[in-house]
Amino acid sequence: MKPSLPLRGWQLLLDLLYPPICQLCGDGIRQGRSLCNPCHDSLPEIRKPFCAKCAGEFEGRIESSFDCPNCRDQHFAFDFARPAMSRDDRLLEMIHELKYLRRIHLADELGGLAWRAFTADPRLAGIREQNWPLIPVPLHRRRQLWRHFNQAAEIARALSKRSGLPVLHALRRTRATGSQTRLTRRQRLENLNGAFDLSRRSRAWLQHPVPGAVLVDDVFTTGATGHECARVLRRAGVQKVVVVTVMRG
Repeated sequence: MKPSLPLRGWQLLLDLLYPPICQLCGDGIRQGRSLCNPCHDSLPEIRKPFCAKCAGEFEGRIESSFDCPNCRDQHFAFDFARPAMSRDDRLLEMIHELKYLRRIHLADELGGLAWRAFTADPRLAGIREQNWPLIPVPLHRRRQLWRHFNQAAEIARALSKRSGLPVLHALRRTRATGSQTRLTRRQRLENLNGAFDLSRRSRAWLQHPVPGAVLVDDVFTTGATGHECARVLRRAGVQKVVVVTVMRG
């Protein structure tokens, strides 16, 4: 749906008063974007060969699908994770500005980057045909009240706009877990154990057979968050769960 004439008029006026500039280089951009084309195209996509489970990239020539050493002994509840982009300090800064400086307009650009996972990975092709819901990883209510929004939900909304898939807030965070930045994978798993549960909104959805769901988050690091969320969904009867994020941590 196109914006109304008054709204378009306000947008044009704001663009005249505060010309939109690229988040990375400062060059002028068109309305509705946060990155210019050169900066957008310079961000590194995940490239083969990469681990089939966690999308960790490897050098060299590997023709067949493989699990990396970190994933071979792991039994994740999700089927696989597919970040769209490799770790990049510029992209990480954008994610931090969204989360901590409340620059919500960046979510649309980040959702557009996450969409690249769908266009690049054939394993995600059938998801649109089956209309799997996009399920954002939830924040604890105290953190969401402080932040005023959930960055994963904002990214999922932007991803929904491009994919046509519905957003479903099927999970809730039952306890605050604090920052996991400095924790190991095992510590993260222990820290998150029992931290998620089904939300009331998921009840009607789960009354019928559910072929799958897409967990959406900003960064995939160790897989601990995706595993715990997927474990709750699988226990409720969801047959397959994949994780899609903007960036690989």
